[in-house]
Amino acid sequence: MYCLYSRLQSSLLAFLLNFAKISRTPKMRTSVFTASCFLLLAHYIENVAATLSCTKAALLPYMPPNTTLQLVTSVANGGSYGGGSADKDFPASATNLPALCAVQMQVHEAASSYVLGVYLPSTATYNQRFMATGNTGFGGGINWPAMGTFTQYGFASMSTGSGHSSGAGSATWALNNPEAVLDWDYRAMHGSVVVAKQVVAAFYKTSIAYSYYSACSGGGRQGLKEVQMFPEDFDGVVAGSPPWQLTHLHPWALQVGKWNLPLGGPNRIPASMFLPIKNEIYKQCDPADGLKDGVISAPYSCKFNATALACSNTKITSCLKPGPMATFNLLYSDWRDDSGNFLFPPFALGASYSTLSGGTTAPSGFGVDFVANFVANDANYNWTTFNTSVVALAGRATVARGNADNFDMSPFQARGGKLIHYHGMADSLIPTGSSILFREKVANTMKLGTDGLNEFYRMFLIPGMGHCRNSDVAPWFIAGGGQSIAKSSHSVPGFSDAQHDAVLAIMSWVENGTAPDSIIATKFAGDTDKNTVVNQRPICAYPSLAKWDGVGNVNSSSSWNCRPGDPISIPQAMLGH
Repeated sequence: MYCLYSRLQSSLLAFLLNFAKISRTPKMRTSVFTASCFLLLAHYIENVAATLSCTKAALLPYMPPNTTLQLVTSVANGGSYGGGSADKDFPASATNLPALCAVQMQVHEAASSYVLGVYLPSTATYNQRFMATGNTGFGGGINWPAMGTFTQYGFASMSTGSGHSSGAGSATWALNNPEAVLDWDYRAMHGSVVVAKQVVAAFYKTSIAYSYYSACSGGGRQGLKEVQMFPEDFDGVVAGSPPWQLTHLHPWALQVGKWNLPLGGPNRIPASMFLPIKNEIYKQCDPADGLKDGVISAPYSCKFNATALACSNTKITSCLKPGPMATFNLLYSDWRDDSGNFLFPPFALGASYSTLSGGTTAPSGFGVDFVANFVANDANYNWTTFNTSVVALAGRATVARGNADNFDMSPFQARGGKLIHYHGMADSLIPTGSSILFREKVANTMKLGTDGLNEFYRMFLIPGMGHCRNSDVAPWFIAGGGQSIAKSSHSVPGFSDAQHDAVLAIMSWVENGTAPDSIIATKFAGDTDKNTVVNQRPICAYPSLAKWDGVGNVNSSSSWNCRPGDPISIPQAMLGH
């Protein structure tokens, strides 16, 4: 529709200009109709000029009472813009931008404030749609680079600063700061969306046709919170690898590191063993999907035999002794408390624990910093005292309000909202099982089977993909949040359509009613060469699975078909050990 709208605008202007020329003839000079056309033409030109004004003076009248206009900058076609080093979460600039107006504002709540950024493309490229994106980890900053990507589609785009300034790995800002935590939980995102929409509508002097959201990781969680708390904010949401259960995920990450400490302990899995462990897992689990291709497509159906890793009288190197073997079994098992109550799922087979369990003096800050600053409010927190009681303590902290755990998403469904949720099966930061658990809880709460849930919510599990992006050999690129290919402005190079691009897929679903049964993922050479495709494969809507036809080129998506699959049950006692 927006293309038709633009063509109608252009046709109207061309007609009026042409008629103005004709009206200069003597017979037409005194026509009332001629005068009316001139007035209409003048009004049209004036209106177009107003929409393109990129100044503080033009935008200031449209600021909500609690909002301060900080910066307004006109960016020429091909230009760059960003927050620079002052933006600790996203210091890089968006580059090769279309002509646009960059706006930064600050919203003042009763006890806190947060910044937001908006890109307003010129009317030559604006598609009458709004796209918001999210943040990463514990970070606070405006995601100008992702916003820039979305302007290439034609969106007016927005990002919130989340109410603080920090890099993705820094959580010290949260110490004894509940208002900032609440902003990070959800308040800054929603408040920024409300303000940004008002500014966009005012700038273009027309309403927004459709509103979308796309982000991964922490931004994926923000998207789910929007769906649950503010279903009117977006028509379509793409949420990748979301840490929806903050109060379980981060304590689990601390526990993972603690299991593999101390450095010289008899329980320690040495760093040198992570590659042999990976090789054995792939040796056993890669063929389980019917094709040995370096990709584990069905990790939850692999009956992994861990004894193959054990040391013996004849195998004394590249093996696990009893202590490290016990740690291995802990890592790949559900995390439970002393009473056996389920707390959190492990990584899927094929994902590596080398990062979260590789600490030499302390567990990863992904766990320790969260507990210290969000839960214990103790800068000197002693992680060696950690036990499962921390989960309950976290559940009572302000940060628990950031959990995306309102599983009744019927208000979003009722207003026609659509959700695409994806997660890499080799994610080594946030377990794939947590997304499977999320969908299972939504299904149970809403009392919907697969078909009912798929009417508005579809999940795509991407074999071989790590956290939000990248893989060893598997196709993974779907233009999701945080995904990019060098020297490509947006979308999937060479395949800019709803079959390959998650952004275009959610638009097609919302606007045309075409639900995606699959999204074709692409692997580019080195994950950087946009001109060389290594392989492509359909990522099927869960619980369907992609199966090779047995005869075609395995690197071609046309040789794969989506076949019915059974939902995975989380928790599992052990992942096939």
